[in-house]
Amino acid sequence: MKHRRYLNLGASFTVAAALAAANDALISKQLLHHAGLFIGAGPNLDIESEFPDIHHGTAHWANIQALWLLKFLPNTAASIISQLLEIHGECATFCTACAASLQAIGDAYRKIKDGYLDIALAGGGDSRLNSGAMMAYKKAQSLSTGVERPDLACRPFDKDRNGFVSGEGAAFFVLESLDHAKKRGARIVAEIMGFGASIDGYGMTAPQPDGLYAKKAVLQACKQANISDNAIDVISAHGTGTQLNDQMEADMIHDIFVSEKPSVIALKSWMGHMAAACGAAELAVCLACMAYDYIPEIRNLNQPCNNNVNFVRSPQQKAFQTVLLENFGFGGQNSAIIVRRF
Repeated sequence: MKHRRYLNLGASFTVAAALAAANDALISKQLLHHAGLFIGAGPNLDIESEFPDIHHGTAHWANIQALWLLKFLPNTAASIISQLLEIHGECATFCTACAASLQAIGDAYRKIKDGYLDIALAGGGDSRLNSGAMMAYKKAQSLSTGVERPDLACRPFDKDRNGFVSGEGAAFFVLESLDHAKKRGARIVAEIMGFGASIDGYGMTAPQPDGLYAKKAVLQACKQANISDNAIDVISAHGTGTQLNDQMEADMIHDIFVSEKPSVIALKSWMGHMAAACGAAELAVCLACMAYDYIPEIRNLNQPCNNNVNFVRSPQQKAFQTVLLENFGFGGQNSAIIVRRF
């Protein structure tokens, strides 16, 4: 692919996942021509690889690509996907930190629900497995440190949690109205029932402690889905393993789900924190778990930070119908989506 040199690693994952989704869904070129494209993307923090010759604050530009800036623009992946798949519908790239790809999916859902589009590709990709990103997260005191065994480092909702473990990857989905999907004979996996989003307006990295606006996003999704809290079978929590985020989220879940206690999972304990891609990737895993009637346990959860939440402590071979997925990002970005088995 001639434009490969313009893609950072996270954007490369994004393009690959979008192409795979379009191919798997058997979408015709005619439909793709009018499709929408919604992407969650993160910043390229791989500074050392892109600018290896920086000395005393001055970069040596002789060996830098002419269009090096494309590796740092968030919409480069969207441009390349649109060229490869000949997509010409509405397009948006979301850069709302760890909520980005879930917001991309949510916005695509709303555009289809409100009649602006019949079909759209939505998802995201990211990679922070480089020295620039690791240093950024370490400076922000977000990374898990000081754990002797790497397999014990990621421990969402445990009292001894001390940060997250980074991951990388991408996931994409083809969204379309039910009538449109049936008309073209699509294989329907699940139905999006509701989506909610908000922003704390509180801090740059820390969530609002009482979770007021994270709760607002969840309740907005429930209202749009027109279901009560007792209709949620599984909650896929953001569950980063950081002290502040996990406590806020656990308390919020307890506050919302008083009478019924959905099973709460934390997929980052298995796959790491994929940053901007986490919502899309976790939704993909949730759908796979739904298809196989499987509810995974939260790894390394020995002492829950809130005993009133139904954290899944051991794997369950159990069918479930609805899942609530939550993602919260730096800057106070909150998003939540409710999906039902079709």
